[in-house]
Amino acid sequence: MKTVVPLWLLTACFTSLPVIAHAEWQASEKVQTYAIAGKSGAELYASIGEKGPQVGGKTRAIAHTNFKLTWSRKYETQGNACTLASARPNLTITYTLPKPSEQLPDAVRKSWETFIAGVHSHELVHGDTIKEMVKAIETSSVGMSVPDDPNCRKIKSELTKRLSELSLAQRQRSRDFDRAELSEGANIHQLILKLVNGP
Repeated sequence: MKTVVPLWLLTACFTSLPVIAHAEWQASEKVQTYAIAGKSGAELYASIGEKGPQVGGKTRAIAHTNFKLTWSRKYETQGNACTLASARPNLTITYTLPKPSEQLPDAVRKSWETFIAGVHSHELVHGDTIKEMVKAIETSSVGMSVPDDPNCRKIKSELTKRLSELSLAQRQRSRDFDRAELSEGANIHQLILKLVNGP
């Protein structure tokens, strides 16, 4: 989901049962950037404060991770029961990171490269939690069966509940990770200090 960095701290098949398929899949991951200006670490960080992506309409972030998830599902009926026989996710994860619009002095460039590598690594952890959430959704939903549902309507409602629970758990993991990384002396906090206090 979104990573907010406060700027002040900156298949088995049986004769009488449906086929349950767990298809292999891979997430599509991409990086997009937004332009910042400055010739020093402090100036670059100030520019992030002005141009960073807005989160919640108010807070600006250094970077954030977002995703789009859709599913191709196959439902099968056995008598009056409906079973989710397969579910293939289509997951795209987008990491948004800052990028200086001008060439930097050598010392500042090295400092910036250390900073942005650390921020990108932080975002990749968020990407991993998203992929883990999608795998958990797949594992918990494929093979799910609902009785007295010949039109496969009840099962969709049940799926929505499961997906909501797993999504909320992923969001909480992301918030906990950010809180730990942003605490005084922790990874992101240190990266910010080194950038701002560097050349």
